[in-house]
Amino acid sequence: MGDGIFLRSELLLGEKKVQKLHATRVIIFGIGGVGSWCAESLIRTGITQLTMVDCDRVCITNVNRQLMATSKNIGQVKTDALKERLLDINPDAQITAIQKKYSEENATEFDLHTYDVIIDAIDSMSSKIHLIQEATKTKALFISSMGAALKLDPTMVRTDLFWNIRGCPMARRIRKRVRREGKTIDNFQVVYSEEQGENQGEVGKCTSEKCFCSSTGENKPNPDLSIKKTVINGSLSHITGIFGLTIAGLVIKHIYNQVS
Repeated sequence: MGDGIFLRSELLLGEKKVQKLHATRVIIFGIGGVGSWCAESLIRTGITQLTMVDCDRVCITNVNRQLMATSKNIGQVKTDALKERLLDINPDAQITAIQKKYSEENATEFDLHTYDVIIDAIDSMSSKIHLIQEATKTKALFISSMGAALKLDPTMVRTDLFWNIRGCPMARRIRKRVRREGKTIDNFQVVYSEEQGENQGEVGKCTSEKCFCSSTGENKPNPDLSIKKTVINGSLSHITGIFGLTIAGLVIKHIYNQVS
């Protein structure tokens, strides 16, 4: 079944390069609005060894932009929901779903040196900076997503090396924090947008009884590692999707160029 799935990929890329895709080991940290689209694009193109790391569960407020989120799986662990969807696409894929939040405290649980590609699509600033520091020490291709929230204009999405980009609020905060703490990080590929928008509405409560998120206002017992966000910003699927698909495209391009 798996071979037939990739006939159109092979037609464009060639057999050797599709086989290289099959052999490439990828890990994605964060499978929300950006990471979920990236994961599916990679699986559809030919990646068959994928590890996904995310601590959260599907919230009804995720449905507008996260690929696996539907009205039917509210409350389900995100990594499980996306794994189920990806295996429907390619049942032969080797997909590892880890319900955990990456942090400095548990970083040693992830042997980053065993992966060929490392993708950062997480929101937590401290975790993001630590992952960047650790991932850039490896030989893996490392790509990071900057903030995709508060964006409307798809034509302003860009790619560049981190220390080259300007006009990105998240990158600015990362650079400021790194310098303040006296840390150093090597250059790496990023996807970002120069657009700087603002929320036009107000944060409302989640309306689903199936959710475990803090926005329900009910203080329900949290069954896992879901975290309360201190800042909630609006975001849309066409932007988060472009971010995720662009990262996937950079991965495919990198692998394509590795094979003669």
